[in-house]
Amino acid sequence: MTNTIDTGALLALGQALQRAGYQFTTVTPATHRRVNGRPANAWASDLRGVFGWSRPFREDAVPKEILALMWGAGVLKERNGGLCATVRASTIGERLYFHSAFPTRDDDAVFFGPDTYRYIAATKRAMDTLAPPRRAVDIGAGGGPGAIEVAARFPGAQCFAADINDRALALAGVNARLAGLANVALRHSDLLNNLEGGFDLVMSNPPYILDPDQLRYRHGGDMRGAGLSLAIVEAALERLNPGGTLLLYTGIAIVDGRDEFFEVIRPKLEAACASWTYEELDPDIFGGQLDCDGYEEVERIAAVWLRATRR
Repeated sequence: MTNTIDTGALLALGQALQRAGYQFTTVTPATHRRVNGRPANAWASDLRGVFGWSRPFREDAVPKEILALMWGAGVLKERNGGLCATVRASTIGERLYFHSAFPTRDDDAVFFGPDTYRYIAATKRAMDTLAPPRRAVDIGAGGGPGAIEVAARFPGAQCFAADINDRALALAGVNARLAGLANVALRHSDLLNNLEGGFDLVMSNPPYILDPDQLRYRHGGDMRGAGLSLAIVEAALERLNPGGTLLLYTGIAIVDGRDEFFEVIRPKLEAACASWTYEELDPDIFGGQLDCDGYEEVERIAAVWLRATRR
């Protein structure tokens, strides 16, 4: 992405969408392509088509106020003889989150999808039994849903949304303001390198795909995409306060029934943690990825959830 977003105008746009009762659940890219490929869906005819399905539209498809705010925010471009939004808006419950428009091809794309919903659902369950943190951080926060949900549940906490992507941080700031939260701080940071002090809660939903283009929002590094998740576990165990908790949602390539990521982190957890749990939330996600280079020996990709409490 090369265009500059006016965050003040984007905030006003988000507020206008909220007043309009906008709701949209973002699906997988494969589902998105199938739905948009239907002849009746070539052009957007309502706000969900414009901001959710990322379809081209004509000016009369949206209210004039919305169109003016889109121009002002810098999130509008010409496409196929019409116009198209350069951001998407998704909802989790009553909260609205801006993120990148479909398809996400840019290195600074801000991801949001079914993994985000699983991550937030698991985080909400964990927060039911979590002691209120004083300092929390979401590593690779993207558009900020993790940090925002924690900040909303624990208003006394200082919650950091940390990312190496400046566009993600800009959108996270807007999304936090849309949620009416003042306890979300934005930090440009590679893992926890640009943050000081200890944390009572470290959480993350990192990229985990072995991406040949190594796009930042997709590529999880070595170990068939688990390298970044491993680095997050190691960073968290170093910086968690005693009694602090790590919450990690990620995807793991399973080879011949083996979970190499778990085999590597288990001794680290046993050495540093008072308690921990590790479970598969979904045994088979992103099956289409198995046709790609690097996955020749992989039998499935599992969505896993790690909760670990520092000794």
